[in-house]
This record gives sequence, structure tokens and C-alpha cells, in this order.
Amino acid sequence: MPGADTPVTVINTANGQSRGNGSWVLGRAMRDFEYWMGAPVKAKVNELKESKWQYDKDRAQKEGKDPNKVGFPAHAGLVVSFWKFDPNKKDQFQKPGKDLLFWSGVVVAILQLGISAIPFGVYGNWGVFLVTASAILLCLLTGCQPQWNREKWACRQIEPGKKRTYVMTRGNGAQHVIVVECDGCGLNLEDLCTGFNNLDTPAISMTTRLVMIMLGVLWVVLLITSSALTDQSWFLIAVGGIGMLQNMFVAGWSRKPEALGMPLIFTDMVGSPKVSATIMEAERAYSTVGRALVGTFFPGGLFPSEEKELATIEAEAKERKRKMKEKSSIEAESTVI
Repeated sequence: MPGADTPVTVINTANGQSRGNGSWVLGRAMRDFEYWMGAPVKAKVNELKESKWQYDKDRAQKEGKDPNKVGFPAHAGLVVSFWKFDPNKKDQFQKPGKDLLFWSGVVVAILQLGISAIPFGVYGNWGVFLVTASAILLCLLTGCQPQWNREKWACRQIEPGKKRTYVMTRGNGAQHVIVVECDGCGLNLEDLCTGFNNLDTPAISMTTRLVMIMLGVLWVVLLITSSALTDQSWFLIAVGGIGMLQNMFVAGWSRKPEALGMPLIFTDMVGSPKVSATIMEAERAYSTVGRALVGTFFPGGLFPSEEKELATIEAEAKERKRKMKEKSSIEAESTVI
């Protein structure tokens, strides 16, 4: 598997430890976030952009400039969205989702076979059909190796009863922060972001090595065979062109997390034109999340007043947890009595 094509930082909110991402899956999920973030998050982003746009126009007017020349901002403030793994889709964890792009491969393969069958039926030339069918079979055999599954989702699943919360962001200056809650189910994103390519000794099985050697020989044989076809070769060019276009389409098209083996459910969000204000709201909504974001968005630390406010929020959260724990203990004792 290739490495990540989008920079992502993964933070464990329990200890604040951050890791760079080497996982192709997490990189694609972050790259396509604006595609699958949903209407509520999109509305909040537009709200922040509108607010910043109006602020910029008012400031331009005060400075004697034409406010109509102020462009609409591409970025404004910070939005933190909260997600959790779908407990009803545990069977889809670490498995490719069967979305439209998945089935497009089947449709294109059938179309290619249909085109290659034309010279077979009209001119009696079965060479184009044989090469096309063989190439499709070799592609399927190359792609169905269990090795790719192990490399793509090189991580453990969260054990039942355990709870982990992870933060995903592109870093300081990003528009979005994705908070993923794993409450009794989900993937260990710390494992996943390490990436299979970052392991010191990648466990490539001997079976995979032998199979890939045999497939490599068969691909060479197919290449030599296809180069010998001279009659009705335009049909073979058409078949190859359709396959390349489909590959380009699949590689560039946006996909949802469930198609990447990470079915997520939206739960909540916070956002503000001021990044520090968003961090405060995030800490109120979910304890430890705001504190985990400080090191990334404010490497030099918060202002003393902001640090005091954040400490107050943390103290209030600890007090609530203490009271809930006491209440649970009292209820347990009364039940025993």
C-alpha cells in the first residue's frame, strides 16, 4: 500500500500524545472530509466564512476602501466536529465498502469484455477477447491478495468496554478538526496512523512473495502476447483506454469513511471565528479535547486569560465527574442494602 497522500496529525486526548500519519486510509478520509462532512458542518463553515467576510468588508469601509472588492474568504475560524464508530456496522470495520466506485469496476470489466467480443463475433478474431479476459483475471488476482488488507488496516480494534478518543487535523491553520470517539468499538487510530510502511520489519508473507512472482511472469507473457496482435488492434486500444479512464476516476473521486472500512456517525460540532474560543467550546463539549488541541494550534501556549478560562473548564469537568462517581457509589450501596 502507498503511504498517506494528505498530511494528518492524530492526537490521543487521554494523554495528549500526537503522531504523524502514515496511513493511506486516514489520509484519504481527511482529504475527502469536505465531501462527507454533512450538511450541519457545512452550514457552520459557511456561517463562519460569512461572518469573516462581513467583518472584512466593514473594516475595509472604515479604512476608506471599496468593500465590494473584498473577496469571499476560503478559510475562517475553526470547526470541531464529533464522530463515533457505528456500533451497528462492526462487520464493516477494516473491510472495503461496496459503494458506487466499488461496483464501477464490475461494470467497466463487463463493458471491456463486450468491446473485445466484437472482433471475435464479427471477424472471428478471438485474440483481443483472450487478452482482455486474461488481463481482467490477472488484475483481480493481483488485487485480492490478503497482504493488501493487512497493510491497509494495520491496526487493532478497540476492545468492548474500553473507550478511546482521537483527534484528527491537518495541523495549525486548518479549517477542520475531526474528533473520533471509540466507545466500546472502533479502530485504534494510533496503530493505524503509524502505517504499515513505517514498521521496521514489514511482515510480507512468503505466500504473497511467491504469488506476486508468478503473477509478474504471467503479466510479462500477456504483454508479449498482446504485442503480437495486429488485426483489429483498435479494439484492444479502446479496452485499455476505458480501463485507464476508470482508474483515474476511482483514484481521484471522493469517498465516504465507510468505503474505507471506517463507518462513522456524526454526533455534534462546535465552531467559532476565533480559534481559542472554539477550543474552549470543544473542552466544554468533551473533556480533554480542547486541551489536546492547544499544543497544535497554539505551540507557544494560550494567553494567560485564556489559559485561566481553560483551567476553569477542566476543573468544572473534574468536579462533575467526582459528583457522578459519588452518586453512582451511593446508588450501588443503596441497591446492596
